Parts: sequence; C-alpha cells; structure tokens
Amino acid sequence: MQPRFGIRTKLLLSILAILLISYSTLIYSTMKTMSASLRTEVDRNLETNLTYARSQYRDRANVINYSLLQPATAPVVQGHIGARDRKWLDERLKRMHRVLPSLDILLVLDGKKRILAGIDTTSYGEELYLPGILDQAVAGKGVVSSTEILPAATLCQAGAQRYCEQESNTEALVNTVVIPVLGQGGSVLGCLVAAEILNNQATLPSDLEEVAGNDVEVSITQRDLRIASSLPATMRDASTLSPKVIEVLERGEVYRGEARIGSRDYETVIDPILNSRGEFVGSISVAVAIERFRETRRENLGNILASAFIGILCSFGLAFLASRHFTGPLRQLASSARKIEQGDLDQRVEGDQDDEVGALASSFNKMVQALKERDSIINKKTNDLQELNEQLERMVDERTSALVMEMGRLEAVLTSLAEAVVVTDLDNRVVLFNPAAQQLFGMVPHRVVGQPIEQVCDLVGFTPLLERIRELAQPERAGGTKEELTVKGKRLHVYLSSLSDEFGNFAGIVLSIRDVTVEQQVDRMKTEFISTVSHELKTPLTSIKGSLQLLLTRSKWLTDTERQLLTVCFRNTQRLIRLISEILDISGIESGGMVFKFKPVSIGELTVYAVEEIKSYAMGRDITIVNTVGEHLPRVYGDSDRLIQVLTNLLSNAVKFSPEGKVVMISAEQEGNYVVVSVADKGRVIQWSDRDKLFKKFQQIECHERGKVGGTGLGLAICKEIVERHHGRIFYTAAQERGNTFSFTVPIIGETDAKGQDSHS
Repeated sequence: MQPRFGIRTKLLLSILAILLISYSTLIYSTMKTMSASLRTEVDRNLETNLTYARSQYRDRANVINYSLLQPATAPVVQGHIGARDRKWLDERLKRMHRVLPSLDILLVLDGKKRILAGIDTTSYGEELYLPGILDQAVAGKGVVSSTEILPAATLCQAGAQRYCEQESNTEALVNTVVIPVLGQGGSVLGCLVAAEILNNQATLPSDLEEVAGNDVEVSITQRDLRIASSLPATMRDASTLSPKVIEVLERGEVYRGEARIGSRDYETVIDPILNSRGEFVGSISVAVAIERFRETRRENLGNILASAFIGILCSFGLAFLASRHFTGPLRQLASSARKIEQGDLDQRVEGDQDDEVGALASSFNKMVQALKERDSIINKKTNDLQELNEQLERMVDERTSALVMEMGRLEAVLTSLAEAVVVTDLDNRVVLFNPAAQQLFGMVPHRVVGQPIEQVCDLVGFTPLLERIRELAQPERAGGTKEELTVKGKRLHVYLSSLSDEFGNFAGIVLSIRDVTVEQQVDRMKTEFISTVSHELKTPLTSIKGSLQLLLTRSKWLTDTERQLLTVCFRNTQRLIRLISEILDISGIESGGMVFKFKPVSIGELTVYAVEEIKSYAMGRDITIVNTVGEHLPRVYGDSDRLIQVLTNLLSNAVKFSPEGKVVMISAEQEGNYVVVSVADKGRVIQWSDRDKLFKKFQQIECHERGKVGGTGLGLAICKEIVERHHGRIFYTAAQERGNTFSFTVPIIGETDAKGQDSHS
C-alpha cells in the first residue's frame, strides 16, 4: 500500500515547521532579551543619576560638617562659649558665613539650647525650638545632620528674616547640621547650628544639570510640593506627587513608575527624605525620558522581522533541495527492509553512500547477520542454563541439610539451657517454648506455641511486661531491656530483646527468664551473716585499738622492739576496723538500714572537705591534687557526709593508683538537671577485662606498676550504692593514652527533692 504522503513531502513539511518554530522562538527570545536589555539600561541610568543626586544632596551637609567641626573643637571657641562672649562669637560666625555663603542660618547655642550668637538674628537668649535633631546631638554628644521641615516662626527666630513676614503656617525644607561643643570633662557647653533652606533654590546646581542632560529631570520636593528642579520654570508643576506615591514614600520605601512631564514620558524613581525622627519630609526624584529607548526598540524589531522573513525563504529553498537528495536512498532501504520482514534473512541492502544513509545500510546488514548468529548462541546458552540449574539444585540441597543440622544444634542448646526461653514471630505469636520454660511455668508446649504473647503473659502472670513488649515491636524502639518480676512467689529476671530480619524490620521478640529466688536468698543470708559477724568483731577491735593507742602514748618504758610490734598491731587493728566499717556500710545500704539526710549542699564545699581529708595521704606519695570546682555551680540535693565519703574514696583510689609525682584533677560541671563530678588521674588505663569488676563487691584490680594494692574491694561498690540512692549514676572513662576518670552525677535542687524526702523518711 502506497502511503498518502511520501517521505519527501513529510521531510519538507517537517523542515518547514521546524524553521517556523525556530524563527518564531528566536524572534520572541530576541524581543524579550532586547526589552530586558533596554529595561536594564533604563534602570541603570535611573540608579546612576539617583546615586549622583543623593551624593550631591548629602555632600552639602558634609561640607557644612567638615567646615564647622574644627571651630567647634577649638579651645578658644569653647572658652568664648563658656564665657558667653556674644560679640566675639558673632564676629566669628560672620567669618564662617563668608566661607559658606550658601548657609541661611548660622547660630551658637548655649548648654540650655538658648541662642547665644548668630547671623541676622535678634532672638538672643531665646530657646531655639528644633525638636529631635538638637536633642539627639546633645544626648549623643556627636554631630547630627538631618533634613527638617521648620515653621516660619522658627526660621525667623534663627535669623531667616524673609520668613518673619510670612504667615504662621508657612514651612520650609531645611538641610540642618548640629555640632555639639564639648568641654574638657565631656560636658556639653553649647552647639553650632547651621542650616540651608532648600526652598530658596528653585533650580538645582548647574553641575547637576550638566551631568543629567536634557533626557534626565532631577527634583527635590517638600512633602508633595516640588521646591527645586532641573526643568525650566515653564515645565514645573506645583504639586507633582499623587497620594499613592506619598503613601509609598511615607513607609520609607523607594517609589518606581512612569510619569508624564510636559509632553514627554519619563521613567521615574523617587527616594524619600526622612527627618531625624524618621518622618517623611520630602523626596529626591530622578526621571529619565524613555522616548529614545522606545524608538530603538521599534527599529530593532523591524530589522529582526525583515531578517527573519529573508531567512525563512532561503531555508525553505535549501530544505526542498535537501529532501530530493536524501529520500531516494531511503526508499531503497525501505523496500529491502520489507523483504527481510517477510523472512528472507539472506537479503542484504546495497548502499555505497559515504554518509548516514550508507552507515544505516551497513548497520542493517550487520543486524541481520547478528540475528542469525544469535539463534545459534541462544541454543547453546539454553544447554548451559540447564546445567547451571542442576548445579543450583544440588547446592540448595546441601545448604538445606546444613541448615537442618544447625537448627538441630540450636534446638539442643535451647533444650539444655537452664534459663527459660520464649521466642515470638513478627505477629508476636509464640514459636518456641523450651523445656526450662515448661518446667518454670508448669505448662505444656501445645497450650503455648502459636498463641499470642499477650495471652501467654496473662496465663503465666507476666502482665507488667506487655507494655515493654509493645514498645519493642515499634521500629524506632528496637533493642533490649531487663525487667524484674515476682510471679507465684518466685523472683525472676526477664531479659527482652527484639529480632530483626535482613532488612532491619521487626521479626519477633526473645524472652530469657531466669529464676533468681534461691540466689537472692543465699545472698541475703550471706549479707546478714557478714553484717552480724562484723558487728560482733567491731566492738572488741575498737577496745583493742584503744588499748594499743593508750600503751603507745603513755608507756615510756617500752623498748624499740616492743613499740614497733605494738605499732604493727595498732595499724592492723585500724585496717580491720576500716574493713569492718566498709562491710557494715555496704550491708546497711543494701538492707536499707543506712539513713540518708538529704538537704541542699554545695559541691564546691564538699570537694574542699574531701581534698583536705586526703591531702596528707597524697603528700606522702608526692601526688598533687588540683581542685577546679567553682562556686558558680548550682546547689545539689543530697547527704553531705555520704557525698564526701564518695569523693574521698575516689580521690584515695586516684592517689593510690597514680605514679609518684603526678597530678590528680577533680572537676565538676552542670549537664542538664545534674551536676557531674569527675576525678581524673594519670595512672595506667584499666584493662577491658578488669572494667566489669570496678563496681562489684570484694573485687580488686592489680596495678602493673605497684603490684596488688591492699584494700577490701568495697570502696567503689559503696560509692555506687550511695550515688544510686541520690538518684544519680557513677561511671568510668578511660583516657586515649594514659589516665582514668571516675565520674558521678547528683541532681540539682528542684528536680528530685520529693524523691530525696521519700528516701530520708
């Protein structure tokens, strides 16, 4: 079937459509770019002229400032102002006016803002009313320049005689500079006031008009009234600013827009002028004529359209010739492709063109050859795939056997465990209930396996664990926790841990339950036995200590050998009493018999007492104790005697395990609602294998430098119990190279007062 439109027609129409779209897009983008460029040029012209106009306006005040600043700081001027020498000051002001003839007002005020001297003024001794700017200069003791609107009465009082005959409601825009005159002690002796009335200058300076040119108009307004302009007098309007423009300027914002002045259109930018109190008093405006820019845009548009029309005609002719040249080989290629589609894979396309069409014919021939080769490759790969499948099946069988063996081992381990183990799946249904769990709860597996863990907890009395189980099922709460329960008279330790799959998603929970009832009973019996024995031993040992101390202090007839033996006995008796005291302390804390007296205490005072108590021992080992705890820390709530016991024990250990000549540092800082107290030494870092023994009873660590150091192994255990009774924690931190740090936390006042009162009671 012959197509309705040939490839030549389609190619020609496509090229024509592309040309039309391309030229339309080009014309549109060119016009946009040209408009943006013209807009940028107008804005740049406006900004440049506005910047120049601003600088010209502000330079007037700067010239006044620089010219009057030197006289204001001269000691001779300060002396005559202090002496109220009006005649001398009037003469000095006249000389200044000859230097600055543009000034309409030039006054000297005393410290009470009264006119002391001036040019063309007769209001001597009267207070000058300049609200805002005069007060700012006196209060800040610095130069203040501002543009103010002043009434005719104030201008007449200041020496502008032409305003003395004006009506009372007449006002003028005045460029004002106030320079305070300071005495030796920094007090304000008076002020120099200089002002230039802008209403007196109907035309702008000639240099500004020359820079602006005929296409630029620069104006100064007093509120909405134009008082100075670069336009001829015949083209000025009395009121040039609309209420809409005034509303923008009163907010302190710059207004931009178009305006028609005379017979010409202008692009306008208006900058507000604010007085010393930030109130709108006038504006500086710059207007640029835009006729030249519009004419340039019209000329460019005509040139672009003419060029586009000629380009489209030429491109269409070239497209017609190109379509005739390229469509012939493509028709031949289409005919050969239809034969190959019918199944003739031996068909080849003849093409000797050295261009893309020839490359297409060559690629087509290679494709047919590749199809024939691929058939043979597919057959071969199919056989290889079958062989790989057989190997994969064998590997799966081997891995399955290994997995079954591992499952058997795991089941044997769980069966032989003395602890009860319960495992759930991702739906929290029980999938494993080992024999220890069966024996502990007296339940057979078929009543438990497959049941929801909530139902099992209700049956065995584990209801308090339901909240922890639900928390572990949440993705963000993964991990483990430990709980203690009493069920059917048995004291149980329950360890809960969540399981995750290979993607990190929740896969179940493992409960490990251990019956510690017998262990706690044995431990309690052991504690009671040790406490009883310690009480029985402490009384006779105290008597022995007193007797030995009496013999050593009063028996002068003892020989050296006898005194040495008695000293050894006295020292060993002290050691035994200290050992028994520590045993009684740990027993009292564990049994709840030790009373804690909580009250607000200062960590700084406690550290001072602890350092004084251990100072003699540190000096004997040539150890320096540095206390950096400051008094700025908040007071904590605790038992001062017990906290001193913790600090003394930590300092004693630090001195004991530090090499001679080193420094032990004690510091404290606030972290949230707690104060963290740290004791750092420079001894050898405690090995990982020994760190688990740190806060356990009757555990001692061997020091590599000094061998096994004597002690009971109860000091850190007592510290741990005391700190935990204060609702804090104690922990160990190792330095990177050498040194150990033991820290504990105590809550600040207001956080655990109620808990402290409960513990005390």
